[in-house]
Amino acid sequence: MIFWNKKPFQTYVRAMLKDHSEILPRLDFTATKREVSGQLVELLRANEARYLDLTVALMLDIAAMETFPNLASQVDADDMVAKAQAAVAELKRWTAKQREVMAEHEEHAATIAQSARKAQDGRVFAQAHDDLRQRFLVMHTATNPHKRGTEFEGFINELFVLYDLEPRASYVMEHEQIDGAFAFDTDHYVLEAKWWKDAIGRRELDVFKANIERKGKNTLGLYISMNGFTSDAVAVYSFSTPFITMDGLDFMAVLEQRIRLDELIRRKKRHASETGHCSLPVAKILSEAD
Repeated sequence: MIFWNKKPFQTYVRAMLKDHSEILPRLDFTATKREVSGQLVELLRANEARYLDLTVALMLDIAAMETFPNLASQVDADDMVAKAQAAVAELKRWTAKQREVMAEHEEHAATIAQSARKAQDGRVFAQAHDDLRQRFLVMHTATNPHKRGTEFEGFINELFVLYDLEPRASYVMEHEQIDGAFAFDTDHYVLEAKWWKDAIGRRELDVFKANIERKGKNTLGLYISMNGFTSDAVAVYSFSTPFITMDGLDFMAVLEQRIRLDELIRRKKRHASETGHCSLPVAKILSEAD
């Protein structure tokens, strides 16, 4: 019904069977189109299991046809096209359920593939976390402070990359040196990181505050001190602060995946915005979650 001339009919059949060359020699294209179609249907029926996909592909392809160029050029084009449309509509009625099943299978397959990707991403993410945790523990045993400081800088950069925080390595500006910077939740942060034997005191935080205030309006700060901060330093920045703080306990909680780094920063920033306090212990965050 969808072809009047034998040549375009033969071209279409050959194109649809291009992946099943064993069928083509068994079709007698010198016969009528109806006879060739009958031969093809019998071949497909004789081995349904093998040719199921081909059969469905043929049916769905024809059922999706909306125009019939070969018929449009004939003398009785309108009548031919009307008959072709009716035949295709009937086939479409029979293939509707098949299309629905295929769509469900495709959706199910996509869901499975997405779940697999998420699982794989989760495994890679967890492995990266564990690798960083091992490095962190090794750094604790280092006896060379300078070497540990250099390794700590690289460690922080890799951890922030893992969370897509766009870290920038240390850079030098006129009159000052900044350990690094990163972006998070539309805000820009300058970063200072110290692994000193003693806790960071008020003088260091005052210098950090001054550096932040010389930056852009939306710039905040994150001060990392592995051995924490003195009580007087924290007290000064307990009512108004342009920065938040992190210590070794924060890092261990992140590396043990008890809390995500981005969530920890988000909670600390919200706490600073609501209270003006630069410090929010990770233990308090985790206890609230429990």
